[in-house]
Amino acid sequence: MSIFCTFMQRLELNNLIRSATFFQHAGISILFVFMPIIAKGVTDSVFEIGLVVASFSFAQILSEIYFGRHSDKKGTRIHFIRIGFIGCAATFGLHYFADDLTLLFLARIGAGIASGIMIPAMIAYAYESNNEKRKVATVISFHALGWMAGIIAAGVVNDVKTIFIVSSAFFIIGFLISTKLPNIVSEKELEPGTTKKVITKNKFLFLSLLLRHIGAASAWTILPIMLMEELGAELYEISIVYISNTAAAFILMNLMANKINMSNVTKFKVGVGASTFVFVGLSLITDWWMAMPFMALVGGTWAFLFVGGNFHLMENNPRSTSTGIFSSTLSIATVVGPVIAGSIAFAFDYVSVMYFAIVIIVCAFVVSLKIKK
Repeated sequence: MSIFCTFMQRLELNNLIRSATFFQHAGISILFVFMPIIAKGVTDSVFEIGLVVASFSFAQILSEIYFGRHSDKKGTRIHFIRIGFIGCAATFGLHYFADDLTLLFLARIGAGIASGIMIPAMIAYAYESNNEKRKVATVISFHALGWMAGIIAAGVVNDVKTIFIVSSAFFIIGFLISTKLPNIVSEKELEPGTTKKVITKNKFLFLSLLLRHIGAASAWTILPIMLMEELGAELYEISIVYISNTAAAFILMNLMANKINMSNVTKFKVGVGASTFVFVGLSLITDWWMAMPFMALVGGTWAFLFVGGNFHLMENNPRSTSTGIFSSTLSIATVVGPVIAGSIAFAFDYVSVMYFAIVIIVCAFVVSLKIKK
């Protein structure tokens, strides 16, 4: 009887974490995909659009590194998760009033700081709350499901003002769910210089991730505009394209719990290397719907590199610190990528950004080969 009760308690806890993760990423994604289009409403400069997209991630970089490390020092995650939800509800809602370039920059920076508070803590909390670590992938998979829900919601709402209110509502719901989560206390990581040691120890993983995501972020900055302006896609059609991405990621993350048996390092390398084929395909499409299979492929590659990379780090390093560096590496790439994308698109054309992504992701895969198990 006690075993059954323990199982039910564990199931209930996992479902709460799944729900909180779902609303966390639904709130972020509903704005993220359409941010280039939203930015185009306040500026006609492709370069400035790139800077607006990059500003969110620039703020996230410092936030994730600082609060990820601080979470390990405190030995607790739940307070960072709850503060992050409250901060996101406020800052994402403030986008509603951002009707010029300066206000949009400020709103994006605030949102980057608030989301960076809780992202490393949430991943570490999910990992530490499960005795069977292989099942953590099924919990983290709601990251992808949340992105899919946010994208669908953006397509259904089909209004760039209303999605700000919906985004804020998602975070409020996530906060209410987080109040039901127990405070799981872990061993405090107080050793000085930990962040530097984690980066040095995993330098090839972080460098490979950085290069891969610079290429991907460059493409994502341009793709919605390319689909709309050159291929005639509507907002809801862009949502359909991106849904194929998140659906594939959700399915594969769940399969990793039981069906896909390979080392976490191998998963990461597969995710990086296979990304190359995505951008080869996107450089050749001639209609908006042709992007769907390639977006499904990138969802699959993302599942491999995200689960493989984070699990490898958490197994061998302080958890919130290492996942914070992983997330901030993505944020660095999301700063650099849009700026490069804007510059290339300004100087050449949209498809040239895809060519850049192909070259830099091949370099990322070569670097990933140096990662040791």
